Amino acid sequence: MKDTARHQGMRNLLARQLSERPQYPISDEKVLQAIRTIPRHLFLDSIFEERAYQDIAFPIGADQTISRPHTVAFQTQLLEVQPGQKVLEIGTGSGYQAAVLVLLKVELYTIERQQELFKKTKLLLERMGYMPKKMIFGDGYKGYIEQAPYDRILVTAGAPEVPMELLVQLKIGGRLVIPIGKGEQIMTVFTRLSANEFNKEEYGTFGFVPMLENVQSKIR
Repeated sequence: MKDTARHQGMRNLLARQLSERPQYPISDEKVLQAIRTIPRHLFLDSIFEERAYQDIAFPIGADQTISRPHTVAFQTQLLEVQPGQKVLEIGTGSGYQAAVLVLLKVELYTIERQQELFKKTKLLLERMGYMPKKMIFGDGYKGYIEQAPYDRILVTAGAPEVPMELLVQLKIGGRLVIPIGKGEQIMTVFTRLSANEFNKEEYGTFGFVPMLENVQSKIR
């Protein structure tokens, strides 16, 4: 698949639709520009190309999905990242969210527990020029202590409860964005106020694949 002027037009339309949503509109221009820039259809199987710029999630193999564009944009907006910040992503998946964060010029560490996806996505991100600082094959529940603390942590799978290992890997003032719950999840933001104090904010309900654990972490 190639990236064409037609694809660019569809990305522009998608960004406008995300900015005009009645609920949780995307107002961060940097996030909208990433949506306009990144060719989402290249992260999907070719059979989904015609619908790649609709606000739909699609299967990507290994019982995983690529999130809806609004979900990706909304989580990114909630992160409030700045260039140069150290960010940990739990659940690389297709690599689309990682590409958005790389385009926003953060220092990204991303973890994927499905080896099939890890290998496929690493090759794709390298080829497209959106390679994170490091990709890790391993258990996202444990975070990545080797590079902690982080300015921001993003979880792209539904957790029944917030993993404490992730909270303690945040810097003071750092933000964790995570969907919490079984079935549908509540998008939740934790901000670390001090060593033992966190502020919690809740947003709307979203649907994610479940966050899994108990994989021996490896660095590739």
